[in-house]
Amino acid sequence: MEIAVVTGASRGLGTSIAKLLMEKGISVIGVSRQNNEDLQALSDRKSVTYQHETCDLSNPEEVGEVFKRLADLSFGRDYKKVYLINNAGMVEPVDTAGGYDTDSLTQHVNVNLIAPMASTNIFLQKAASSSAVLTAVNVTSGAADRSVYGWSAYCSTKAALNRYTATVALEQEENKTGNMTILYNPGIMDTDMQGQIRAASEQEFKDVENFRQYKETNSLRNPDTVAGGLMKVLELGDRMTNGENYRVTDFI
Repeated sequence: MEIAVVTGASRGLGTSIAKLLMEKGISVIGVSRQNNEDLQALSDRKSVTYQHETCDLSNPEEVGEVFKRLADLSFGRDYKKVYLINNAGMVEPVDTAGGYDTDSLTQHVNVNLIAPMASTNIFLQKAASSSAVLTAVNVTSGAADRSVYGWSAYCSTKAALNRYTATVALEQEENKTGNMTILYNPGIMDTDMQGQIRAASEQEFKDVENFRQYKETNSLRNPDTVAGGLMKVLELGDRMTNGENYRVTDFI
C-alpha cells in the first residue's frame, strides 16, 4: 500500500498529479485551502482513498499542526511507501526589489520555502520511527538557476528550495535511511500561475511579453502531460538518484 500527500491539489498541476496517483491505486491526501470534488469522485470510481485537508500554507503554525497530523496518518498505517509532493507555490509579488511590501514577501517565502521545508522535516521525523520509506518531491523552476527581472522573490525561494532538497538528500544518503528527496522541474504550463504572470506590467516583469506569446502560440504544456512526466520519475523507484533535479523534458 502507498499513500501520497499532495499540496496545491485543488487545481492545476496538483490536481493532475493527484488524479494520476489515484489511477495507479495510490491513496491521496490533498492539501489546499479549497477542496476539489472531482478528486473525491475519482477516488470512489477507483476504489482508493482520497482525503482533503484544509491548510493555509502561508501560515507556518498551521502548516506545523496539519503536517504533524498527516505524518501520523501516513506513517501510522500499513503503508510501505509514503510520497510527499510539495507542489503548491506562488509567483507573486512580481515587481522589482524595493517595490515589495513586507507582508506579501513574507507570504511568498512561507508558501514557496518554509512550507516545503517544514513538511519535509516533519515527515522525516516520523519516517525515522517507521518501516515505511519516504520520497519527498519538491516542485522547482528553471528560475532557480537564473536571475529574472521582477522575480527576485521567486528566483530566490526556488534556489533555496533546490539547495535544501540536495542537502537533505545528502544527509539521507549518509545515514542510509532509504528516504529520498528529489526535485521536479515542470517547465512552463497552462495554469492559473501563468495567467498571473501574463497580467504583470512590463515595468514589473520585463519578460511578460514572452509569456504572453507562450499562450498565443500554444507553447504551454498541459498539466496532465507534466504530471505524467512526474509519474515516470516515480516509477524509477530504486533507480532514482537522491537529490536529483528531474526535468519534465526528459520524461515526455
